[in-house]
Amino acid sequence: MTNMTPSSKAGKSESFEKNLERLDAIVRQLEDAELPLERALQLYEEGMKLSEICHQQLEEAEGRIEILMKRAGGKVVAEPFAPEETEQA
Repeated sequence: MTNMTPSSKAGKSESFEKNLERLDAIVRQLEDAELPLERALQLYEEGMKLSEICHQQLEEAEGRIEILMKRAGGKVVAEPFAPEETEQA
């Protein structure tokens, strides 16, 4: 019996950028009004899985950023990553 939950290594088999590219391609295909319903459902399911993988990859990257943030004393201190601040700049 195989485990349906992908291992963390299997989820990382593709880079974030490649997963995002595929997700973008799926969205473009789903926007096609002539797409058969069964194919649309397959693409939607694949897109949802990719979306979850991308979300996990972003959370892992955020965690690594928090760990790597250093204060003046050289101590490694976890600081939350605030993407809103970078977008406003």
